Amino acid sequence: MVTRWIFSRRFSSQIQHSFVTTPIFYVNAAPHIGHLYSSVIADAIHRFNQMTRPAESSDCFLSTGTDEHGLKIQQAAIKHSTSTEDYCDAISTKYRELFGRFQIDYSRFIRTTDTDHRQAVQAFWRSLAASDSIYSASYSGWYCVPDETFLTDSQLKENERGGKCSLESGHPVEWTEEENYMFRLSRYQDDVRHWVKGLEGRRIQPDKFGRILLDWLEEPLPDISISRPMNRVSWGVPVPSNPSQSVYVWLDALVNYLTVAGYPKESFRTRWPPTVQVLGKDILKFHGIYWPAFLLAAQIEPPRQLLVHSHWTVDNQKMSKSKQNVVDPNERAELYTYEGLRYFLLREGVAHSDGNYSDTKVLRILNSELADTLGNLLSRCCGKALNAESIFPAVDREALDALKEIDATKRMLEALEEMPDKASSHYKNYNFYLVVDTIVHLLHTANNFFETTAPWKLKKSDNPADRAKLNTILSVTMEVLRQAGIAAQPIVPGLSMQLLDKLQIVPTARRWNDLQVSFRTQDAPLAQDECILFRRIMPPAQKTDPDQSRSEKRPTKKKKQAA
Repeated sequence: MVTRWIFSRRFSSQIQHSFVTTPIFYVNAAPHIGHLYSSVIADAIHRFNQMTRPAESSDCFLSTGTDEHGLKIQQAAIKHSTSTEDYCDAISTKYRELFGRFQIDYSRFIRTTDTDHRQAVQAFWRSLAASDSIYSASYSGWYCVPDETFLTDSQLKENERGGKCSLESGHPVEWTEEENYMFRLSRYQDDVRHWVKGLEGRRIQPDKFGRILLDWLEEPLPDISISRPMNRVSWGVPVPSNPSQSVYVWLDALVNYLTVAGYPKESFRTRWPPTVQVLGKDILKFHGIYWPAFLLAAQIEPPRQLLVHSHWTVDNQKMSKSKQNVVDPNERAELYTYEGLRYFLLREGVAHSDGNYSDTKVLRILNSELADTLGNLLSRCCGKALNAESIFPAVDREALDALKEIDATKRMLEALEEMPDKASSHYKNYNFYLVVDTIVHLLHTANNFFETTAPWKLKKSDNPADRAKLNTILSVTMEVLRQAGIAAQPIVPGLSMQLLDKLQIVPTARRWNDLQVSFRTQDAPLAQDECILFRRIMPPAQKTDPDQSRSEKRPTKKKKQAA
């Protein structure tokens, strides 16, 4: 039996690398914003880790991919009148293209149909068998095809037609009897519980999902089926010792994390374990109970941490095909841009509660924060009206000292000083919305500073002191923009690059340790290209029917005249 000394002795080494994973996504349908949300979370963590490590370091790794085996995939291919291979190729390509457009900086895109993955699954199976964790048995139970899982009576409810369905997903179940291989899950219950409680109580984030796991672990865990008969599920990895059985799709899928690390080669341990695995709350049991149990049985260290996120509703309704409210990220990005939609998901999503997608909310946030607060400030600093020479000007010390007497300056410089530590703490706690809050607060203070000091008035003066003050206002504001651009790179990498390129900040000076207040001592040229960072977005109705928009405004004008 596995004992707890494994955690304290064998698995006690300090982890130096960064290995972040998304779940691999099931190819029974095209990607939606829920899939994208998992991916942008993992990408933001990965990018932050890259920024905070030495520039020459190459120990940051991000994996994602597609889960392509199982009965559901067989059925989906038949429904689309295509071969299973062609169907998987088509859907997997859609995911890869989506991640490219949203700048998911993955190191490996894995498909469970990859040759090295098949080899890893069979090697892992042999490892489980060697630990006497597998046995053969007749198995009967309620099986849910859409969820690819067997369910106990306590996980079922009655549907509207009087049949049984999954309590959690609502998908129908069918009674199944077959010869399967079983995994001795009950043997590892205490060790899984010990693992969940580890890392000083931060193993599972947010805490509420750790408490859910511990509640599940209060009840005895039944042994679980880990294979299906080939005559039922032929689209899968054959069990190495018995090709009449295929490896159960969830065991197959979970091994992907080992595959991308290089398993079964012993060198995989240089990357293992994952430092954080990002997943949706609907697959918590598979990652929080089955996965660590499988790994412990194979004498492999479980992941360092799980980050579990909640789901997205649409206009406060559950997203579903039947309601025809599934949000297609590519379609929405046509209006909001890829960077804009990525910003919204990280800005509005909170891991512990479901987020609500609303087009009205997206429009308001992007126009207010990206177009007005950030984009407009950059345009005003760089535009010919105030900055005819198109430079990042030097700071005049006397002018800066005078400006520091103004309350708006004090508030801005205080926010600038605090921003890096605050943002870093929020990144480390995966609170991306608080990272954005911190950056936007800094930008609000900069906009207030700009309005208060009114540099456009100084532009009209021929006094050298006023010219020095004007340049100092521009330079200090650009320093705020420089730091905001660096800190926002994990959130909006494309927009941040545009901003930093405009300010001519070299790529080697965009790391986290470059977030120190550094006022310019000499003028430096800005990039000559026009930089409209983010254009205001007009609602679709206004964009497609401007005449109607004008006609709607006329009565308002007449009312004012009459009054």
